[in-house]
Amino acid sequence: MGILFIIALVISALLLLLVELFVIPGSSLAAMLSAICLVWAVAYAFINISALAGIITLIIALILGSCVLIAFMRSKTLDKVALTEEVASTLDRSVAAQVQVGDKGYAVTRLALIGNAEINGHIVEVRSADGFLNEKTPVVVTRVTDNEIIVQEIKNL
Repeated sequence: MGILFIIALVISALLLLLVELFVIPGSSLAAMLSAICLVWAVAYAFINISALAGIITLIIALILGSCVLIAFMRSKTLDKVALTEEVASTLDRSVAAQVQVGDKGYAVTRLALIGNAEINGHIVEVRSADGFLNEKTPVVVTRVTDNEIIVQEIKNL
C-alpha cells in the first residue's frame, strides 16, 4: 500500500510539473504543488518504509524529473511561444528635430512625466520637468536632446 502511495505521489508530481511547463507556465502554483508531492513521497518513503526506500524514491524522482525537463527543452514548445519578430521600425524624429528651446505649445495629453504636447503645430512626445501636468496646460521647451524634449509649465499667462 505504501509503495502505491509513493508511486501516485511521484506521478502526480511529474504531471503537475508538465502542467507548469506546458499549460500554465510562469504561475508557479503547479510547480510548488509538484515539489510538495515529491517531498511528501520521499519523506513518506523514509519514514514509513526504510532509508533505502527513501533514497531509491529520491533517485527515481530526480531521474524522472530530469527526463521531463530535458524532454521539454528538446520539444518545439519553446519555439512556438518564443518571440521571434524583429522590430525594424524606427521613431520618426523629423518633427521633433524642428522643435527649438523656447518654443511654446500646450499639453495634448496628461504629462505624467512623459506625454504628448503640441508645439509649433506638431504633436510630439515630451517629458515634463515640473512633474505631472494636466492636458491643455501651456508649456515651453526648456531643453532638446537627441532622444527627448523637456518642457516646463508656463505659469504667467
